[in-house]
Amino acid sequence: MATRKTQAGPAAYDESKIQTLSALEHIRLRPGMYIGRLGDGSHFEDGIYILLKEVIDNSVDEFIMEYGNRISIKLDGDQIQVRDFGRGIPLGKVIDCVSVINTGGKFNDDVFQFSVGLNGVGTKAVNALSSRFRVCSYREGLFSEAVFEKGELISEKTGTTGEPNGTLIEFVPDHDEDLFSDYHFEESFVEERLWNYAYLNTGLTLEYNKKLFTSKHGLLDLLDKQVGSEALYTTIYHRNHRIEFAFTHTMNYGESYFSYVNGQHTSDGGTHLWAFKEGILKGINEFFKKNYTAPDVREGLTGAIAIKLQDPLFESQTKNKLGNTEVRTWIIQEVKEAIIDFLLKNPEEANKLSQKIANNEKLRKELAAVKGAAREAAKKVSINIPKLRDCKYHLGTHGEKGEKSMIFLTEGLSASGSLVSVRDVYTQAVFSLRGKVLNVFDKKRTEIYKNEELYNMMIALGLENGIEGLRYGKVIIATDADTDGFHIRNLLMTYFLSYFEELVLAGRLFILETPLFRVRNKQETTYCYTEAQRDEAVKRLRGPEVTRFKGLGEINPSEFHQFINESMRLIPVSISSTSEMHKTLQFYMGDNTPDRREFIMENLR
Repeated sequence: MATRKTQAGPAAYDESKIQTLSALEHIRLRPGMYIGRLGDGSHFEDGIYILLKEVIDNSVDEFIMEYGNRISIKLDGDQIQVRDFGRGIPLGKVIDCVSVINTGGKFNDDVFQFSVGLNGVGTKAVNALSSRFRVCSYREGLFSEAVFEKGELISEKTGTTGEPNGTLIEFVPDHDEDLFSDYHFEESFVEERLWNYAYLNTGLTLEYNKKLFTSKHGLLDLLDKQVGSEALYTTIYHRNHRIEFAFTHTMNYGESYFSYVNGQHTSDGGTHLWAFKEGILKGINEFFKKNYTAPDVREGLTGAIAIKLQDPLFESQTKNKLGNTEVRTWIIQEVKEAIIDFLLKNPEEANKLSQKIANNEKLRKELAAVKGAAREAAKKVSINIPKLRDCKYHLGTHGEKGEKSMIFLTEGLSASGSLVSVRDVYTQAVFSLRGKVLNVFDKKRTEIYKNEELYNMMIALGLENGIEGLRYGKVIIATDADTDGFHIRNLLMTYFLSYFEELVLAGRLFILETPLFRVRNKQETTYCYTEAQRDEAVKRLRGPEVTRFKGLGEINPSEFHQFINESMRLIPVSISSTSEMHKTLQFYMGDNTPDRREFIMENLR
């Protein structure tokens, strides 16, 4: 639920406003600098999962250094417990290692050679952002334990123990209204992270609430989960002490990649991913003695790369993008040589790959012909697209401001009218659909260029040449909460999942959640997103008036402002498995109406 608040005017700026914060106070005041985002647990990258990741990273680092091959994770309500069987934190430094910034053993290459956490911040951030945090280190029959609340030490004790070596950490993310006031853990997000750890660390077993996560074949297992039987040829796979990669092609559109550094998922890629792509192109061209273009080689490709570096340079504490430029040369060379070696040894697979590239080339030429016609029909409108109300800042050209940009895809003029009138013209764009868009499931990409609305939407988003041209940090589907609105939502998701899957994999596609009810009296107005919230508000307020919003256009513009700003609720669209996603699309959007009718009748309530 959301309630309206009034804001006071600016306070006087004088000496009394100058503050000096301790490191832990700074973490609590500016958590985004340390964990990227807060959120409520509905997105894979929300803060509660980053806290869990920071703790598990330390345990995985022990495994990488060949100490302990099992990690136990337990989630009980809001409390998380992580127990590894590594060396354990040196007993005399337990408190410092979890509470003093820039303290840790990972500055020493002799102790940790391929660590993710290199700046001594991760576990301290977990401690500072937890209402309760407990750490216990076990070493050679002795233990040292410390308990904190919101980063402040509450108690400590030492003694003897029969526990095997290792470290145990328990924490509860702080429910403070400025931190994680209302959150929940999505089991699927936790499990996806654990699978990633397993794929990247063969021989490691992670136990989560009695469920085991382990992998024998690393990135091969990851790709098998993603593409399964959709692979057109045997996955090309290579692994040694510093690099592991795998890739294959499917009949899907676009290209998808999973990249990692020292076990850390670099969701925004970086220099290692660019080198991987270049190495694939060079290896294939050298083997076939051709001069294929990058789009022809990479269309339909799904790949994964993991490298190990002693001194990785990331763009932020959340480590989403690698910046090391020196890795480029050796990655390109190693990828190229491994591909040539595989194709020489597997002539049948080489032939299948050659056929796929030839098919890509043919489709590209078909597409080029239709592109010309589409551009002529659109009279080369470029970004001056009908029904687009653009914003000033854009992704890739305006730095941090561009990253905050977003575009709302709405249905009809009434909804877009409300959005346009209250949006932030610097960061919020609006694209208005005329109604239900074409169902593009199982259709060629040329359909985009034959359909004016789909074409205009692609150009508005900057996706014609792939996600690198994306103009907005977030693409937000904003439809009515009725059957027509849900249908349009499904059609739009089918459009993106069919042609621009990489947009979804990059975590940039969202659904706007707007309130279904307004419950108010003369003193207070409450907006409710579920019937349960409505019933609770009706009981709490005296003599309330209840309004049911049937569509976005029914929400008063002055009210709508908060739902796309301070109270905006977004549901991320995510994929756990590409092959499973295609099966789901086939069922809901394919040519199998009788099956869907039977499903609806069996599950109708």
